[in-house]
Amino acid sequence: MSEEVKPGPVPDAPSPERPASDAPAAAALPYQAMEAKVVELEAELARAKEDFLRAKAETENTRRRAQADIANAHKYASESFAESLVPVKDSLEAALADSSAALDTLKSGVELTLKQLVAAFERARITQIDPAGAKFDPRFHQAISMVEADSEPNHVITVLQKGYQLHERVLRPALVTVAKPRQAPSA
Repeated sequence: MSEEVKPGPVPDAPSPERPASDAPAAAALPYQAMEAKVVELEAELARAKEDFLRAKAETENTRRRAQADIANAHKYASESFAESLVPVKDSLEAALADSSAALDTLKSGVELTLKQLVAAFERARITQIDPAGAKFDPRFHQAISMVEADSEPNHVITVLQKGYQLHERVLRPALVTVAKPRQAPSA
């Protein structure tokens, strides 16, 4: 009777569970180095995620602050102009409250009030458009009529109402009468 031999692991053969007997430290060393590298990379990834979240939060905060600043700039854009108009209103109220009825006093008060208003316009960069004698420009002037005149055609003869502009933008065009050439009398 022959004895049957069952195949099994060779005592010194390496297996997935256990490294080769000749180099147990050599096989474990790369595995330990890889595991250390994985731990190092996971820590670096966690730091990068944290830095990203902080940067994202800071960007969002900066965006919100900028939006609030823009909203406040729109809301309070005319604040300095309004502050310069308050004394003008005070002066007009004082003139109305004056019961002395002296024409010279009233006139000098109105002149001072006008100076306050002109100063407020200057601070706000509001300039007057007074085109008397200038060539008609539809960007700054609005012609009410054309009149035959001895002056050059298409030039302003009369300013009915002065115009105003803020920086380069026209707030109100000047209302003007414009010269047209004289017609030769019919014979």
